[in-house]
Amino acid sequence: MKVDLIVPNSLKEITLKQYQKFIKIQKENDDPYFLQCKMIEIFCNLDSNAVRNLKLSDADKIVNVLNLMFEEKPKLINTFKLGKIEYGFIPKLEDISLGEYVDLDTYMGDWDNMHIAMNVLYRPITEKIKDKYLIEDYNTESKDKLDEIPLDVVLGSVFFLYNLGMELSTVMLNYLEEEEVNNLMQQQTFQKNGDGTKVSLDSLKEILQDLKISLN
Repeated sequence: MKVDLIVPNSLKEITLKQYQKFIKIQKENDDPYFLQCKMIEIFCNLDSNAVRNLKLSDADKIVNVLNLMFEEKPKLINTFKLGKIEYGFIPKLEDISLGEYVDLDTYMGDWDNMHIAMNVLYRPITEKIKDKYLIEDYNTESKDKLDEIPLDVVLGSVFFLYNLGMELSTVMLNYLEEEEVNNLMQQQTFQKNGDGTKVSLDSLKEILQDLKISLN
């Protein structure tokens, strides 16, 4: 039986919705052959019968291509188009609102709701002059429309925030070492801030560990 399929070779060819579907299945199953079938089915848009009819050698080649693709370390993508709408990464992350921070902190470590975190980070561009742009105000009701976002955009933002957190943590530690904290109150303040940073970093580390699909 001849099967026509397109194997994605770039993360931009996979949507967040597809990845969320696979991650959910992967968490509930540990059979490597079953996961291989689901990997091809989801990312290559084939039905289960078509996948089962593939030659074993062809299936292995497809899985290898997909695994290599997931080893990419995408960079932050500031703008992208979804349909006719151009989206932009939040221009001034330091000016994030309390509501934006709460939703980002709540959903960034949850793949089932990662599209909500993306709604915080990326919104339709309202004005643009060369590389400068403005985006729409955050709308808490728009929690589903970005599940079709390309996966390279998602992972690029995740890596960016992770690296940002690591840099912030390093700066904090260096500053505290130079100041030579001398009393218990300063130590308690440091520990409190340090724990808060660690929680965020641990959340991002869990995401990064989930990103690499292992079928071995």
